[in-house]
Amino acid sequence: MRRVVVYELLSLDGVAEDPDEFLTNWDEVMEANLTDVIKNQDAVILGRRSFDEWARFWPGIENHPFASFINPVTKFIATSTPLDPDWANATVIDRDLIGFVQDLKNEPGGDIGVHASISVAQTLLAAGVVDDLRLLVAPHITGHGRRLLDSLPTIELELVAGTLSPTGSLLLNYRIGSDQTR
Repeated sequence: MRRVVVYELLSLDGVAEDPDEFLTNWDEVMEANLTDVIKNQDAVILGRRSFDEWARFWPGIENHPFASFINPVTKFIATSTPLDPDWANATVIDRDLIGFVQDLKNEPGGDIGVHASISVAQTLLAAGVVDDLRLLVAPHITGHGRRLLDSLPTIELELVAGTLSPTGSLLLNYRIGSDQTR
């Protein structure tokens, strides 16, 4: 069975919105962590807002490890509005998100990544279909913006790994309790 891996960039107070506001130093440990997160992913689920932002940015970037991953990877987009799929390998999820992800987990393949899409991550976490939660917590208090973990039910996490980067970010890898994932 495939694993669903949520990877989010957060400020210390849990804000996930607009990470460029609070993530000002990217270092080699953070880069190695991101490489570890994406190395087994062969599909990504994005919300519409993240898709629109990333589709304007990433296709024009060359010689960047994340661009080399995100541009060719299969991308499933959670949206209720028509999509102009100019970005390679982008497909609209045309049914219930949770059911779609449960079915996708049962298909052959690698890990399924959820990147940057706060609403999608919250929906999948609340539904219990996420297997791993990978967080990069920046040493910055934002004080405003959408928080990733707001309004979620109680979820038991097991810390698998934790690292401090040279620039002070925490890199946290949690496994969701096995009785909570479906």
